[in-house]
Amino acid sequence: MTTTLANIRPGNKVKIVRIRGVTPTIRRLADMGVVRNTVVTVQSIAPLGDPIGIKIRGYNLALRKVEAEGIEVQEIIEQPRHQVSQ
Repeated sequence: MTTTLANIRPGNKVKIVRIRGVTPTIRRLADMGVVRNTVVTVQSIAPLGDPIGIKIRGYNLALRKVEAEGIEVQEIIEQPRHQVSQ
């Protein structure tokens, strides 16, 4: 199931599935590393929802809400790590 990056809460990791929008915006996002199959962590959302802070490819990036709404993502469910008994 997919949703948009604008709907993801801070602290959650997602994988980019598709980017929608006008060509110049898609190209600009691609230049910043926002491309399909990239893992993104939402770090913060401003009080009014704009901008949205993300961590991608090891750096922080702020996206406008309208840009985040054009980025379809799939949430990554992390499995809990099992501790090994000794």
